[in-house]
Amino acid sequence: MGEIDEGLERAERTRPIPVHLNTRVRFLWEKVAKADTARLARAAGVSVRTAQRWVHALKAAAEGELKGDIPMAKANAAKVEQAVRAAWQPRVKKRVRRDAEQRGFMLHIQATFGYSAAGGTTDDPRPRMITQKMPGSVASALYEARDAGATQAQQERILAEALREEYFKDGGRRAQGLDVELNDIAWMDLEL
Repeated sequence: MGEIDEGLERAERTRPIPVHLNTRVRFLWEKVAKADTARLARAAGVSVRTAQRWVHALKAAAEGELKGDIPMAKANAAKVEQAVRAAWQPRVKKRVRRDAEQRGFMLHIQATFGYSAAGGTTDDPRPRMITQKMPGSVASALYEARDAGATQAQQERILAEALREEYFKDGGRRAQGLDVELNDIAWMDLEL
């Protein structure tokens, strides 16, 4: 997951996902799978037998027979985290996305930008810290790209084009012929 995906996800949540593995599995078991091991297995992308072991371990932990987290391979723990992220606060995600697509969002970014422009100007990459209000069309493009499985580079191109128009060209009022490339994101945050 790249910086842009993480920024979108942070903006969509009002509460962070559970930290502990047991809590994550319990969330999947109770809220997503509705106490059905086959659904739990599908949600986490594991076998039904593995899901049954997790449920048994959850019950043992609830009764005090198991101390610590459910025994689980790192790959399965990553699958559980991914499943929880996908299912966490669905109504909040939907509302935030709708609002961002309608009203836009505030972008806070520190990155290195490369430029190409008319002769007599510099095209050296420069680090910049930018705070810019972005229109809803950019939010739509970023969400559609994320939903389609776009790479970080593809999402960076969408963001670079939007910043070129909104920040550098100031909505077409200056810097005609300027092209902007987003080279390196130091940090980024979205305010939706």
